[in-house]
Amino acid sequence: MTSLLFAMVASFLVATGAPRDQLLVARMASLLGASNGLLVVALASSVATAGIAAWFGALLAQTMSENATTMFVAIALLLAAFECAWPNREKVPKEPTRSLGAIFIVLFARQLTDASRFLVAAFAVVFASWPLAGLGGAIGGGAAVAVGWGAGAALERKLPLRALRIALALLLFALAIMTGLTARGIIA
Repeated sequence: MTSLLFAMVASFLVATGAPRDQLLVARMASLLGASNGLLVVALASSVATAGIAAWFGALLAQTMSENATTMFVAIALLLAAFECAWPNREKVPKEPTRSLGAIFIVLFARQLTDASRFLVAAFAVVFASWPLAGLGGAIGGGAAVAVGWGAGAALERKLPLRALRIALALLLFALAIMTGLTARGIIA
């Protein structure tokens, strides 16, 4: 149950304002209209990528020692901090596609390689419960894209996304350092 909770919260927080998924869905909903098809595609991508990340984490868990799993979590937290701190320079598409298949492919590729899915894999490794980590990642990632779909253009206008992501990056960086030092046995 711990893996579900950690993966759910981490996926939602790291995806908040992320140009890779939540912001892309918000922009597409704003430009194309908040259709149910767009929401279904975004949720399906979140579920599929979280499941793949958790399954990959289960494969890694079979080959790692306890210290290696803790260091893997530290690296995942560090990558998540880096992704949160990275400035969003992505431009709003002027003529976005209306193809739900194309939207799914782009969203799937972006989500599969983002920090929140890497955290889902890390929690699957540490807690050795990949189905729960995958479910948590699917719920958290799905909630993040659903918020983006529902908010549309208001997401960028009304929330200080950059400030939120910098604060989250600092928190994740501190957690990564503490976890890494624990894995090395420097702090208990």
